[in-house]
Amino acid sequence: MCGIVGYVGKRQAVPILLDGLKRLEYRGYDSAGLAVVEDGSLWFAKHAGKVSELELRIGSRPAVGSVGIGHTMFENHGVPNEINSHPHTDCHRRIALVHN
Repeated sequence: MCGIVGYVGKRQAVPILLDGLKRLEYRGYDSAGLAVVEDGSLWFAKHAGKVSELELRIGSRPAVGSVGIGHTMFENHGVPNEINSHPHTDCHRRIALVHN
């Protein structure tokens, strides 16, 4: 089952999104990702695996931005990998979206 979390505010989005994704773990999933607007550009990270592994991948250099979306996904139509993981982006990486 999928889960979606979003944030728009004054605080840094990445910690809030990661916390939200962790709260959705009980639903079951096999990949997770997030996208944040950083200085007018789209920054994103995706991982086929646990939210804690995504958090390690982001490491000490998360995006600096206060608008973002996150998603956990249980892959029903294909293998769990970074290509199938959300958020998806347009070909210019200007728009990110998640969906159930």
